[in-house]
Amino acid sequence: MNDNTKIVIHNGKTVTLKGLFKGKEKSRKIMAALSFEEKIKMLVSLQELAYGWGRKKDVAVWKIP
Repeated sequence: MNDNTKIVIHNGKTVTLKGLFKGKEKSRKIMAALSFEEKIKMLVSLQELAYGWGRKKDVAVWKIP
């Protein structure tokens, strides 16, 4: 694969491999700038998703105040 390889993403749009990695890097920087509390809230949200929608009943969902 080269940087001009096209990839179809979730909404039917296409993006180059280079563009995909650029977007991932941008997302990583945004998430790295979040506060610790926001990161924990995101983790709890993922736990709830895995428990409910993913039917993963062995997942512990943290209770936060």
